[in-house]
Amino acid sequence: MPITELLARNARLYADDTSLIEINPEIKEKREVTWREFELVEAGPSSPHRREMTWRQFDEQASRVANLLLGMGITQGDKIALLLMNCLEWLPMYFGILRAGAVAVPLNYRYTADEIKYCLDLSEAVLLVFGPEFIGRIEAICDRMPRVRERIFVGADCPSFAESYDRLAADCAPTAPRIAITDDDEAALYFSSGTTGFPKAILHTHRSLTSACVTEQQHHGQTREDNFLCIPPLYHTGAKMHWFGSLLAGSRAVLLRGVKPRWILETVSAEKVTIVWLLVPWAQDILDAIESGELKLEDYALDQWRLMHIGAQPVPPSLIHRWKKYFPHHLYDTNYGLTESSGPGCVHLGVENVHKVGAIGTTGHGWEAMIADEAGRPVRPGEVGELVVKGPGVMKCYFNDPKATAAVLKDGWLLTGDMARMDEDGFIYLVDRKKDVIITGGENIYPVQIENFLREHEAIKDAAVIGIPDHRLGEIAAAVIELKPDRRCSEEEILAFCASLPRYKRPRRIIFDAVPRNPTGKIEKPRLRGKYCGGGIAASR
Repeated sequence: MPITELLARNARLYADDTSLIEINPEIKEKREVTWREFELVEAGPSSPHRREMTWRQFDEQASRVANLLLGMGITQGDKIALLLMNCLEWLPMYFGILRAGAVAVPLNYRYTADEIKYCLDLSEAVLLVFGPEFIGRIEAICDRMPRVRERIFVGADCPSFAESYDRLAADCAPTAPRIAITDDDEAALYFSSGTTGFPKAILHTHRSLTSACVTEQQHHGQTREDNFLCIPPLYHTGAKMHWFGSLLAGSRAVLLRGVKPRWILETVSAEKVTIVWLLVPWAQDILDAIESGELKLEDYALDQWRLMHIGAQPVPPSLIHRWKKYFPHHLYDTNYGLTESSGPGCVHLGVENVHKVGAIGTTGHGWEAMIADEAGRPVRPGEVGELVVKGPGVMKCYFNDPKATAAVLKDGWLLTGDMARMDEDGFIYLVDRKKDVIITGGENIYPVQIENFLREHEAIKDAAVIGIPDHRLGEIAAAVIELKPDRRCSEEEILAFCASLPRYKRPRRIIFDAVPRNPTGKIEKPRLRGKYCGGGIAASR
């Protein structure tokens, strides 16, 4: 069924139950209101620090958005760009766009003005919805968005170059419009993370979005009693598709606008959260805060927290071993996915397989997976090849890019670009991104293997390995090392630590610097290559 039907069902069955809660700890601490203070329809006064809505209100807000868009002349298949920080308005806006038969185009809130323009042009968006944090960026490109017919502002003090959502939607009906939507209708355009250049626009149908709901709920068993803590940005498939399990179960979720370890544990405690999805850096920060004494677990009510899962990037096994030391009762899971596969879940470890920590898992619910050679044939267990997947959540295409689409979709299989191996039990281990493989003196080096090894060092918080040019070997491995706070370590100590690695895998250069990651936790290796792959870097021999 179209994913919008799940929202309508929840509004019928659980009308007065809480659907979404927004927590903004920065407002509470700094008294700085970065989002408008308002009262939800029929909800009564709402604190700027904590706001919530019921399933009925969620459904009605989505219908108001849909009716507004239809009244503005939006027709089925039109692209509507959505540029908001995580907030209570985000998901009703998204579902309102879908309910109008239009295609939602979520935008990365870190995009520069020129990147926003690029994505608007590529997606052929005819309308832009944006929040107060983006006024300056939108104003800078106002005269360079020829396709965008309308700009709708969500917040107080509407700028002169936009229309106020509050004013426009005031008289819009809170009932769903009669728009026929099918499973095969286009629903959303998501952009790739852009870690290898300008992002591609990835088109998904209602069928693939609904399949993500089923896959997520099958993997993590969400029930009506669960409460999911959502911290990552909603513009990305990872956060939203994990929340889709809550949508299917009709259970509540908390949107936390902040990633400080104390804020996370306070929210889990106060809101009785049962499921938390973390990125690797956030989990590391929580553990570091516990080990430093900054956080004391006995100060929080955490007994109801049943599941911690991680995705979006390779997970160091050492991190999970540390986590289980402090949270031995937690179920642990990891999920692998891509924006092209409607987010996480095409490969899934499973909470029963914690003994396989280090693997990304086996095929997810409703999916197939294979490790293939260059000809698309399966390789033998233990051999490295490209991970390819097939299932109901595979994208329809890269929008307006048939050449790029043909390069990754082969007979229904999606070529992920990730190099992996499968063990005798069918568990898949990521080796590295195909484009990140370093070839040194004819040998293939897979940076993820070295990064996981380096993170075992007690002083290292994060590590990234890149190839830098070398006149003799072609390229050599350079390790960018981010140390834990208040820890010191020399280049010689790191090189000595790496002595147990095969000689060709040892980093030839150690660089102490912060490891940049994008909002979904992926290491921004193009930034590191741009910074360190020029002249002046000599290899340590």
